[in-house]
Amino acid sequence: MKRIQKFFKLLPDQTVYDRLNSPIGELILFASNKGLHHVFWEHEAQLEAFQMGIQSFKQDVNHPIIVKAKTQLSEYFKGKRQVFDIPLCPHGTDFQLSVWQELRNIPYGKTISYGEQASRLGNKNKARAVGLANGLNPISIIVPCHRVIGSNGSLIGFGGGLDNKAKLLELERGGANS
Repeated sequence: MKRIQKFFKLLPDQTVYDRLNSPIGELILFASNKGLHHVFWEHEAQLEAFQMGIQSFKQDVNHPIIVKAKTQLSEYFKGKRQVFDIPLCPHGTDFQLSVWQELRNIPYGKTISYGEQASRLGNKNKARAVGLANGLNPISIIVPCHRVIGSNGSLIGFGGGLDNKAKLLELERGGANS
């Protein structure tokens, strides 16, 4: 709840939102002229803190970054897009931003472990900290935290739910071969 309240306070003026119906549920996208700030999951949008916070923002189906994000996400869900080129503007600490940037280096259809991600960031012993940062990733799917799995290959830790993590990985396995 506090994370959602903090998020709304950090947004720049003129931030807008819109909704996208997807195969994994409704996604709510927040953007400004600076870039895409957040992709909320349907279950997050049902929280009281979200319901209260969203009232301060205008829904804008024509905002150029919202339009681009919705178009690219729709292409992704159809298996027609593997790389996103949307301007992003996530809010986080320097460490979180580095973790989220590293996520963008994981190729479509591939997975790595939290330990491997930590090693790529320079310290294999920070797997737990990397996992926590991944859990706070505000731009799921586009910043693909779903591509990080447990060292034993198990699906763990995904804000959108493990069912959705499995669906995204399955989509990419099918899309990677086409």
